Amino acid sequence: MKITDGNVIRFHLQALYGISAKNFAKKKGKLVYTGAKVFGVPLENLPRRYIPEFGLVPCFLVEGCSFLLDRVGTVGLFRKPGSLSRVKILREKLNRGDDALSTASPYDIATLVKQFCRELPELLFPSEIHAALLEAQALPDLQGKMAALQLLSCLLPARNSSCLQYLFDFLHKVSQRCSDNLMTSSNLATVFVPCLLPPPNKTEMSEERLELRVLVLRTFIEFPHVFGVISKTVMDSMKYFMNFVHLEDVFKKRNQKMRSLKVKRSEKTVLRIQSKPKVRPAVSDPTLVCDPKLRRSVGLETFPNIQLFRTCMPNEDLQTKLLLLPWRDCSTKTGGDVLHQSKFY
Repeated sequence: MKITDGNVIRFHLQALYGISAKNFAKKKGKLVYTGAKVFGVPLENLPRRYIPEFGLVPCFLVEGCSFLLDRVGTVGLFRKPGSLSRVKILREKLNRGDDALSTASPYDIATLVKQFCRELPELLFPSEIHAALLEAQALPDLQGKMAALQLLSCLLPARNSSCLQYLFDFLHKVSQRCSDNLMTSSNLATVFVPCLLPPPNKTEMSEERLELRVLVLRTFIEFPHVFGVISKTVMDSMKYFMNFVHLEDVFKKRNQKMRSLKVKRSEKTVLRIQSKPKVRPAVSDPTLVCDPKLRRSVGLETFPNIQLFRTCMPNEDLQTKLLLLPWRDCSTKTGGDVLHQSKFY
């Protein structure tokens, strides 16, 4: 397994919280779409706008959310559906590239934003990460729960992360006007579950599982500033892991040297062997000894185990060293404490 930022994050999740996050499935081929310009189109094929704080965000999402922010006091925004006939006409105009938002109803635009997220060929939260998100939300410790959710958000591809960061920041602003629009963070999370974290089967439709999905979205709506942001402590541990990469080369060279010595010894004459000092076995060289504690099982061969990690930092406990920064430290992106996830993809 290669040492990458994603693998190091997965290691933290497993070591600290017992959460296994699957790798995202690789695309077998390009997604085929029917030529629509807005709805049902892969993110990479959509026209996008660069927003300095978030990255590349689909133009429709930027325009739609900007339109709704000017009307954020509308009662029941995202809860009350728009007119089916008007929404259909708006979709056709948007797919033709026409400017159809300026005179539209807020309820119609809110309905289109939900449809846009729901009809993406690939969910903004890939299905491979859903189970891990629910596990993180079910953790009993509040700090651990928030830290695990933050780590999981850092695993998303950059295009998904930019889109979700922008959306959660917008929904947070909507929830701040709940006294006018009656849409709290819990209400918004409930209406966006079918768009972002839809249950895949009847088993996941149980009340308890649905509540976990709502709580995951509610957390990100209430704390949008931590989504996709990785703490400095995790970044430092990535550098630590990277220091072990060279050991793989050391082990390979050692094995090659051993094989070469065996061949040469078999070819040499007895006289030559007696005339020269015996070759000391390579394993006697303490710098080349393969310490079994240096390797982990279950596929994480290149990662040191917890015991070794602790002994390399005797002045700090592992839990203290690896835990993410407190929420108050994540609220600002200055001082080098946190870095955007999009920089690592």
